[in-house]
Amino acid sequence: MHPKNHKVRVGISIGDFNGIGPEIIMKSLKDKAITDFFTPVIFGSGKLFTYQKNIFKLNLTFNYITEASQAQGGKLNMVNLVKDNSNVELGTPTEESTKMAIDSLEAATEALVKGDIDVLVTAPINKDEMVKMGFKHAGHTGYFEEKFNKKGLMFLVTEDLKVAVSTHHIPIVQVAENISKEKIKKQIKMLNQTLIEDFSISKPKIAVLGLNPHAGDGGVIGNEEIEIISPAIRELSDNGILAFGPFPADSFFQPEKYKNFDAVLAMYHDQGLAPFKTIVNYTAGLPFIRTSPDHGTAYDIAGKNLADEQSFTEAIFTAIKIFKNRSEYHDLMENRLRPRKMTVDNGVDEDLPEETQA
Repeated sequence: MHPKNHKVRVGISIGDFNGIGPEIIMKSLKDKAITDFFTPVIFGSGKLFTYQKNIFKLNLTFNYITEASQAQGGKLNMVNLVKDNSNVELGTPTEESTKMAIDSLEAATEALVKGDIDVLVTAPINKDEMVKMGFKHAGHTGYFEEKFNKKGLMFLVTEDLKVAVSTHHIPIVQVAENISKEKIKKQIKMLNQTLIEDFSISKPKIAVLGLNPHAGDGGVIGNEEIEIISPAIRELSDNGILAFGPFPADSFFQPEKYKNFDAVLAMYHDQGLAPFKTIVNYTAGLPFIRTSPDHGTAYDIAGKNLADEQSFTEAIFTAIKIFKNRSEYHDLMENRLRPRKMTVDNGVDEDLPEETQA
C-alpha cells in the first residue's frame, strides 16, 4: 500500500461540459492551498476549461499533460484529451459535449485501473444523451460494474447518515421483482464489509427498510417483508452480522431512530434519498474508489455562476478519506500477528536464538 504521507491523486472526469461540471470542478479547486491536501488530475480540455474559467472569473492555472502518469504534486493537472476549441452551448447537451463526457470517463477509468490515479470523482453526466451515442449503461454504477466485473452498491453518505439502495435507477413498478432474499443478503454483507474496510467501523449496525408502506403491516400491505427481507436479516444475524428490521421507511429517518445505526439499506432509490440535503454518492463493493456529487447536470443554471460546489468538494474529500481508511485496513490485515510455531514436546521455542534457550 501507499506510505502514510502519500498525497492522494484524485482523478476527475468532467461530465457534460454544457452543464455545471466544469464550474463545480473549478470552484472546488479554486483555493491555491488545495494541492497541499491532494493532487488533482482532470481529464478534459485545456481550452475548454480556460474558456469557462473566464466566464466564472476564476484565477486558476493548469499543468497540461498528455497522460495521468505525468501529474505533478502541487499543481492542477489537466490531461488534455482535446487540443482543439470546443463548441460550448451552456444549458444544452450536444453530441460534442456528450462525446467528451464519455471520453473523459473512459480515460479516467483507464488511469484508475493502471494505478496512475488513486481515486475517481465523477462530475454529472447526461445518461440519456450518452446512451444515444452508444454508451451501454444507465449511469456510472453499471459502467463500473462492467469494467471491474464486480457488482457494486450505490451508497449515499454524509457524516451522520449513510444509506445504500438495493435497486438502482429502475421504474418503481420493477422494484419488487428486483429484490430477493439472496440479493439482500449479499448486499448487507457487502455493506458490512464496506463499513469495516472503508469507514473504520469495527462492528457495524445496519438497519434494513421495508419495501411496502408500514413495512407490509404484517402482510396486509404486501408480503415482501415476510417472505424476503425478514428471512435474509435472520440468516445474517445468525452468522454474526448486526442487521435489524425491516423498518417502516416513512418513520425511520428521525434522528432518534437512524442515529442508532451505522448505515441503512433502502429498497429503492427515492426511499433512500428522501432524507438527504447535501450528499455524496459512493459506489461501494468495487476494487477501486469512485465518488460523485448526487445531483445532475443542472442545465437550467449552467453558465450563470449559480452552481454550488459543496457536494462536489465533499465527494473529493470523501474519496480521499475512504482511500486512506482502506489503505490502513489493508496494512493492518497484512501485518496481523501470526501465531508462532512452537515445539511443545521438548519445550524449545524455535523462534528464539539458541543462546537464549535454557
